[in-house]
Amino acid sequence: MADRWPPEVSMQLTKHTHATVTLTKNGNTLLIDPGTFTPDAAELLAAADAILITHEHFDHFDAEKIVAAMKAREGLHLYGPATIADALSEVADRVHAVSTGESFDIAGFAVDTFVADHAVIHPEIPLVDNAGFLIDGSVFHPGDAYLNPGRTIETLLLPVSGPWISTEQAIDYVRSVKPQRSIAIHDIMLSPAGKSSLRMFLGENSLTGTPLETPDVGESRDLSAA
Repeated sequence: MADRWPPEVSMQLTKHTHATVTLTKNGNTLLIDPGTFTPDAAELLAAADAILITHEHFDHFDAEKIVAAMKAREGLHLYGPATIADALSEVADRVHAVSTGESFDIAGFAVDTFVADHAVIHPEIPLVDNAGFLIDGSVFHPGDAYLNPGRTIETLLLPVSGPWISTEQAIDYVRSVKPQRSIAIHDIMLSPAGKSSLRMFLGENSLTGTPLETPDVGESRDLSAA
């Protein structure tokens, strides 16, 4: 189990398009889910010290840009479910398949992994493996699933829009995880009006009782302030 980073060390989270986020600490950057909806994915990959991928869907996993970045930088490693390996065969020696219960350190970050099925979109659509990542024992990115790590969570990256999203389930999910705060991700399908309504259903004065932040693309948060 990973330990929380020392309180005197600042960790910054930057929200990028859709489900892509970067975490920065001590000058190191961890990049999560650079997908095809993220127009600056190549630039983010060039600046990353390590990559985490939650699952194989295109909005979280731009295989072409990832392979190009890993070819250009021999020290760049990627961690994700085994199902993404075929698309990364050209850089297979630096692709690490994860399973539930693993803990490892990359680029100065401690990571715990939790692998389960992607949330159901429709019974006729095959499920894929989905990895949730707990970073430094504090920040949890669940991928595309209402995945509860069963740990004390300070910051939950909360998916808020998409073909599998249910407001009822999202409310119950936040209530079950009990984070100190949620930060909205997976939001490219929302209009400005839709984003502004999120707090009514998923924010502090809603049934969740948890503060919800909805940063714009490019905005950062100091996670040590949680």
